[in-house]
Amino acid sequence: MERMKKVKYYYNTNTLRYEKLVVPLRVKLLRILGFIAATIVTGLIIVAFAFRFLDSPKEKMLRMQYERSQQDLSTLSVKVKEIETRMKNLEVRDNEVYRTIFEANPIPDSARAKQIARQEEINLVSSMDENELAYSLSRTLSIINNRVQAQENSYVSILGMIKDKEKMLASTPAIQPVNNKDLKRVASGYGYRVDPVYKTVKFHAGLDFSAPQGTPIYATADGRVTTAGNKGNGYGNHVEINHGFGYETLYGHMVRVKVRTGQTVKRGEVIGWVGSTGKSTGPHLHYEVHKGARPIDPVYFFYNDLSPDQYQQILKLAASGNQSFD
Repeated sequence: MERMKKVKYYYNTNTLRYEKLVVPLRVKLLRILGFIAATIVTGLIIVAFAFRFLDSPKEKMLRMQYERSQQDLSTLSVKVKEIETRMKNLEVRDNEVYRTIFEANPIPDSARAKQIARQEEINLVSSMDENELAYSLSRTLSIINNRVQAQENSYVSILGMIKDKEKMLASTPAIQPVNNKDLKRVASGYGYRVDPVYKTVKFHAGLDFSAPQGTPIYATADGRVTTAGNKGNGYGNHVEINHGFGYETLYGHMVRVKVRTGQTVKRGEVIGWVGSTGKSTGPHLHYEVHKGARPIDPVYFFYNDLSPDQYQQILKLAASGNQSFD
């Protein structure tokens, strides 16, 4: 059965009867347009709300990536500042501590990175937003890497200085050449003394230690033997050692030489025994220290095996103007 179209009636107060309700076409069109407009506005509101408060899966992923990148950039910025501070401390320590200890010239800032350029870089990075900072971080890290490399090279240099310093200390005469704990064996000092043979005042270029024949004689520093034997120069059987760094020592009047020319010796190693060969008036050791081919007072090179009080005592003994043994 066909459904009948619904007809609406209204009561006309003028005619006092019910009449059929007829809606004009213009009103129908306005209603239709109003509905469409309301639908569009509602849709736009819904879309705007969705775009503002609701993300698509891709947008959610991009937003998460962006937030993560911002966190990473913030963390990197903090780390860069920390590294900058640590590098500055290392450079200060390098110049003011290590190189002062080894008496080396400080590294100029130009060898690491110019201070002005570093400050401009820091100011530039500080004024950037997050996106610009990401672009600049690689350059900043490159500069820091160059400074780290320069610092590593400096520390390699300092390690070389340490080794040279250790070698220099080991090569510097620093002990007495004979056992002399009671300091009673210092017979004649450095300077002008009465010659025991000619009885005239002559320059005595070393220190004489009186000791029984056969008393061991020790190398006072590391070095290489350049002379071992009797060369007819008045020292009798004697040994000369080149220690490097300008130092040489001579040990004269030995009864017998233990080492040979060209041999490497260590501080404290026995190189011979006390005797009275050559121009000598009795068993003793004549000991000389040379720096740059010039004799210097050996008494200033006994600091390794003497206490401060003993050192002052031996200074007084060596300064006495008695007759030499050779």
